Amino acid sequence: MDITLVFILGLFLALVGVIPPGLLNMTAAKISLKEGHVRGIMFSIGVCVIVLVQTYVAAIFARYLSKHSEVIDVLQRVAFVIFILITVYFLFIAKPQPKQQIEPKIKSKHSRFFQGVFLSAINVFPIPYQAYMTITLASYGWMTLDQFNIISYVSGAATGTFVMLYMYIFFFDKIKSKTLTSQKNMNRIIGGITGVISIVTLINIIKDF
Repeated sequence: MDITLVFILGLFLALVGVIPPGLLNMTAAKISLKEGHVRGIMFSIGVCVIVLVQTYVAAIFARYLSKHSEVIDVLQRVAFVIFILITVYFLFIAKPQPKQQIEPKIKSKHSRFFQGVFLSAINVFPIPYQAYMTITLASYGWMTLDQFNIISYVSGAATGTFVMLYMYIFFFDKIKSKTLTSQKNMNRIIGGITGVISIVTLINIIKDF
């Protein structure tokens, strides 16, 4: 499998995962607005260091699961139910919450780097997300789970995360007043993303019958 394609897939899937406003991208944007782009970028680099580790762990876990198809079958069904529930929640249940202003208190560039490391480390969602995506890509034959492909995918995921954080840093001030950044629309985006993932998961389940 072409490692360039694997890199692009990792980049794209990471972009999708970081598009909705969350703790990491919103913190990066606010740091940039209040303290300058350099500190926002340092925070983002700290985030991406952990993303590298998390995605690698996820890929290794996916490689293990690929050798145990019975476990994958169970996980696919569990993942399908979870993604359906998340989709229903964000599309029909979640209500916009009042915006809270977060005042950054840490000033040094090194502190911002380690803040990025810490906040990314406590955000464990990328591990199951990337493990599932890696298994899905492997099941379609779009990547193999050898060491070179895993390294390429992990590099793409870290790059995609940084690109999206970079976009938040440099464009958030221009788009923050737009309807795109309203929580209602963000809920729809998150619900739409998980809805698509649910459909892909359902197709994989049906194929196994």
